[in-house]
Order: sequence, then C-alpha cells, then structure tokens
Amino acid sequence: MNIKFISAFVVVALASLACGFNINLPKIPTPGAEIIEEVRIPAPEGDEVNLKLSFGAGKMTLSPGAEQFLEGSAAYNYAAFKPVVLINGNQVEIKMSEINSIPAFNDLKNEWDFKLGATPMNLSIESGAYDGFFELGGLSLTNLTIKDGASNVELSFSEPNSVKMSTFRYDTGASNVKMSGLANANFSILDFSAGAGDYTLDFSGELQDDATVKINSGFSNLILVVPENINAVVTITSGASNISTGAGWSQNGDIYKQKGKGATLTFIVEIGAGNITLTQ
Repeated sequence: MNIKFISAFVVVALASLACGFNINLPKIPTPGAEIIEEVRIPAPEGDEVNLKLSFGAGKMTLSPGAEQFLEGSAAYNYAAFKPVVLINGNQVEIKMSEINSIPAFNDLKNEWDFKLGATPMNLSIESGAYDGFFELGGLSLTNLTIKDGASNVELSFSEPNSVKMSTFRYDTGASNVKMSGLANANFSILDFSAGAGDYTLDFSGELQDDATVKINSGFSNLILVVPENINAVVTITSGASNISTGAGWSQNGDIYKQKGKGATLTFIVEIGAGNITLTQ
C-alpha cells in the first residue's frame, strides 16, 4: 500500500511540474544548403613549411599539382564544418570549426579536395572516421604523419618524393588502409601502427636508399607487397598468426628474406593475431 501511494504521489508531482514549466529538449541538427568554399594559400616564407590538416568525418582528397602552396575547395552542408585557415609564419593549419561532436543526420556532407604545391613541407593529417584518397607522388614531403580513427584510406606515391623523407608515421584504428608506391616515398623510417583491420602496404616504386619499416598491429589481415628486385628482411613477432609467402622468399625461424638488388628494406613486424602475406 505504501509503495502504491508513493508512486501515485510522484506521478501527480511530475504532472504538476510539467504544467508549470516548459522543458526545452535539444534540437536535432539538420543539414542546410550545400556550400562550396574555395581555399587558396600562397607559399609561406621559409625553406620548409609545416602543414596540418585537422579533419572530422567525411571525405578528404589530396593530390599534387597546385601552382600555389595549397589550393582547392571544401564542400559542406552544416555550418560547423566550415574550414578555418590559420597561418603563423611557416605554420599552416586547416581545421574544422570547433564542435563537440559530429551531428547525427543521414545527409551529412563534408568534403575537402585539395591540391598541394612543390614547397618542401612536413605534412600532418589528423582525422576521425572518414574516407581518404591521397596521391602524394611528386611532392616534397620531408616528414609525413597520419593519425585517424576507423577509416577507409587509399594512399599512393605514383612518382618519387622529390626530397628525402625522414619519417613516415601512420597511426590508425580499426581501418581499411591500402598504400601503394611506398618505395617512391623515399623515407628512412616508416612506422605503421594499427588496430584490427585490413592493411595492404605495397612497396613498389624506386627504392633509393636502405629503409626500415616498423609495423605494430592487433588482430588484422596484413599484406606486404615487395617487388622481386628489392632486397628485404622481415622479422615477425606474432601471437597466433597465419604467415604465407610467395615465390622468392626464404625462411629461417621468424626471419623471412628476399634477395634483390641495391638497397634493402628491413621490416620489424609485431602483430597480435591474424594473417600475414608476403608477396611480390
């Protein structure tokens, strides 16, 4: 009896409060009209520029061919996605406006399509869940850093990087990443760290100098493509992985080798579990 009485009292009290107050629930954001905004940045002063692209969800496309330092467009249909350009000396950043979270609506559009020029640069890309299409061949990248969440990324160096790249660092979550022409990146160190996902690293191209590739991944499918003309030494530390090799590879314990010509790629692979394929 007491429980029923208390419950009834609570219902009456809430009804009374509802009569006396208006409760304003947050409105669900809706997309507006599509806006296409041109972005053009002349080359900053200095021999080397730091370019940071801070992106959220959506689609990002990068390619060479800009006459200036950077040129292209951003298309969006939500005001908070308007890109902000910050320039301080040789520091350049393009980022989304400050938002606490990505709004949940079906017709969201947020697309960056930028071309980069020939200025030597340290390029940094930070993003959440997105689709990325990056053609970086022929640029002058001294360092390259990519940090993203669950993503789908296709990255290629169809032509040699014009300068020596010190470090190429890629840190991703549970993603699907395909990279090709990596020998053309002309890096000294490639540091690839990933969660569960599908990853293809294709080292086709022109390997000019010895280089080291460090790979750390959780449960994943990892494909390493090393053309037959490249010397390669792969050391694999794994919890429980299936390792398969194509023609031209020899094995001695956890070390796999391929004899080629010229420079050597040295791989250090640590993977929790999954599948590893060494192929040409």
